[in-house]
Amino acid sequence: MAGKRFIDLSISIEPDLPSDPPIMIPKIDYVDHTQGAEQMKDFFPGVTKEQLPGGLGWALEFLTLTTHSGTHLDAPYHYHPTMDNGKPALTIDEIPLEWCFSDGVLLDRHKKDGERITADDVEKELERIQYELKPLDIVLIQTGADEAWGTQEYLVKGAGMDRESTLYLTEKGIRVVGIDAWSWDRPLPFLAEEFKRTGDPKVIWEAHFAGIEIGYCHMEKMANLSAIGRPHGFTVCCFPTKIKGASAGWVRPVAIVDDKEE
Repeated sequence: MAGKRFIDLSISIEPDLPSDPPIMIPKIDYVDHTQGAEQMKDFFPGVTKEQLPGGLGWALEFLTLTTHSGTHLDAPYHYHPTMDNGKPALTIDEIPLEWCFSDGVLLDRHKKDGERITADDVEKELERIQYELKPLDIVLIQTGADEAWGTQEYLVKGAGMDRESTLYLTEKGIRVVGIDAWSWDRPLPFLAEEFKRTGDPKVIWEAHFAGIEIGYCHMEKMANLSAIGRPHGFTVCCFPTKIKGASAGWVRPVAIVDDKEE
């Protein structure tokens, strides 16, 4: 499409990287073309390797992973069984498709690792970029945490949203958001430290739990947001994999930028 740039905002699903807690690290069993040739003998009795192109068969992979591995879209069901004043929370296969293809807005957080991104921060950034949110805009938060992807430090990189800043967005009709960090909330170790220090349970997963009040979806482990090159005036496409009754689905979000509009 002439004049349009398609920007991949996802990370690859890779095995054995320390950028997830141990129970969530993906495992991939790669079956190469030589192994595939052996498998094909079970499907085509009597065939020999010599009858296959170059003596080779198919390649395929077996994956063991969670629905929250790699870049993914969390459904409201991930946060709680109910949303919107007691209604059943939507699972990933129930998310309206119109939520996942809309105008994008990119906000730069200007905060340090582990700090809260407040509603006031969001409002000031919108004023700076001279943009007024409208329902179903897809709001992306750039923290810079994706630069640490592939390392253990990724788990503690990036600022995070809180309850009030999340509700600031959802009360304006925003239903899909995203962040280039491991979590939409502040990194878990920062939440755990604050809970240990204060004993206040309100700090636990506060931005996620805001979805109990107003159901919304967020993308986590995004990347390459800086390549968009503008705070608005682009489109985001982020349809999740349809998994029956699941709390999340893998997604390959793409920003579509029309350079002719510049």
